[in-house]
Amino acid sequence: MVKFELDYFVLFVLLIIATVNGGIEGVIKVNYKFSGSERTLSALKSHDEKRHLRLLAGVDLPIGGTGRPDSVGLYYAKIGIGTPSNDYYVQVDTGSDIMWVNCAGCDQCPRRGYHGLELAFYNQKDSLSGKVVYCGHQFCKDVNGGLVSGCYSNNSCYFRESYGDGSYSMGYFVEDVVQYDLVSGDLQTNSTNGTVIFGCGGTQSTDLRSSDDALDGVLGFGKSNTSMLSQLSSSGKVKKMFAHCLDGKNGGGIFAIGNVVKPKVTMTALVPNQQHYNVNMTAVEVGYQLLNLSSEVFTNGANEGVIIDSGTTLAYLPEAIYGPLVKKILSWQPDLRLRTVHDEYTCFEYSESVDDGFPQVNFQFENSLSLRVRPHEYLFPFEDLFCIGWQNSGSLSRDKWNLTVFGDLVLSNKLVLYDLEKQAIGWTEYNCSSSIGLKDEITGSVHLVGAHSLSGASSLTAQMALTFLLLVALLQYSLFSGQS
Repeated sequence: MVKFELDYFVLFVLLIIATVNGGIEGVIKVNYKFSGSERTLSALKSHDEKRHLRLLAGVDLPIGGTGRPDSVGLYYAKIGIGTPSNDYYVQVDTGSDIMWVNCAGCDQCPRRGYHGLELAFYNQKDSLSGKVVYCGHQFCKDVNGGLVSGCYSNNSCYFRESYGDGSYSMGYFVEDVVQYDLVSGDLQTNSTNGTVIFGCGGTQSTDLRSSDDALDGVLGFGKSNTSMLSQLSSSGKVKKMFAHCLDGKNGGGIFAIGNVVKPKVTMTALVPNQQHYNVNMTAVEVGYQLLNLSSEVFTNGANEGVIIDSGTTLAYLPEAIYGPLVKKILSWQPDLRLRTVHDEYTCFEYSESVDDGFPQVNFQFENSLSLRVRPHEYLFPFEDLFCIGWQNSGSLSRDKWNLTVFGDLVLSNKLVLYDLEKQAIGWTEYNCSSSIGLKDEITGSVHLVGAHSLSGASSLTAQMALTFLLLVALLQYSLFSGQS
């Protein structure tokens, strides 16, 4: 988490100014934010650059996309909050921890967002189960790393979620009931709920107020104990495990919380003392031939290992890996006429099947885990060209220099499992339009969880709504105590 740089007095004054006209007053279904929209390569790179700034700052906005580099996409979930429950569309984000939504009194927040979606504003006073979180609450101490000067026990616990590109959301924490779906049988769910502390955003920076792509907030799935996943786990609601399967062929996929037992997934340990989901890479294989790389190229100092991030579209490699990798790939077609598009993308004309004309790439990790990327996954079409999806992080600015990040370019069409209880992550190639098996820890039964479509608001047509369903399994003995 980003530490708050403003003291509480300044935050208090800013919040009063921002709310003078009225005060600042869950399955979870997930949808593509930019599905079907054509994006320029410059916009694509800009999206990822901002993403990596946020990663380094410990905070992030988007998670995932269509898995197609020529059509940047963000995933968002439909969740219910409050009593009575109201629906909110929030970006699903494995790179940050806090969940926050826009609140009543945010007069500068847009009223309509992506594709005319009518945005909702949370008001704690309208919810029978909502209440303000004060500075004396343990959550407030945890999220700030201890007591904060000027934050007294009877004051509201304020937050400022800052991003590396200068954008931010600011407000105060509240506690309320979040609605989500319990897996009750094969491809069946029942609605249930759990109490979660989240941010009530009263002020957003200009970047977050754009009506072109605005949503109601962010749902963090990071590693911190302040995430919604960690909060539900600590109350005995769920296992601290989740998985996603992004369908790069048909759109949509699966997102589930719980113990996935089908299919079997090989796991590798997360790199300790890292803020994100980092894993140790050991070798790179191109067309069944190992690249001659030094072991030092697989570590990046403070950002050791590879960051697994479905919020990034492409894949970023340090110069020491990128150079030999691209050289080896292009050696399979030595007569290609290469072009540079937008001063940063290596592209070429090719009329045959790329899967027949170029090599597969295999990345090797600890515990014999490998990640295969086929040519049609790392070569993406742009107008009448094919462009290379691998990007050289060694040519980026200093704060992102030689960062290794694997995004949807390599994560699509794979079931990725995050086990925070064992501090491990793994994946396997999978048909993301099918189903997975989720174990009920109470009964021992295994239930199927499948890919679903979210109809969303009327403005989100079927063509735009490439979707998937986030299903939550309650796994402890207190499973049914929180159901509504």
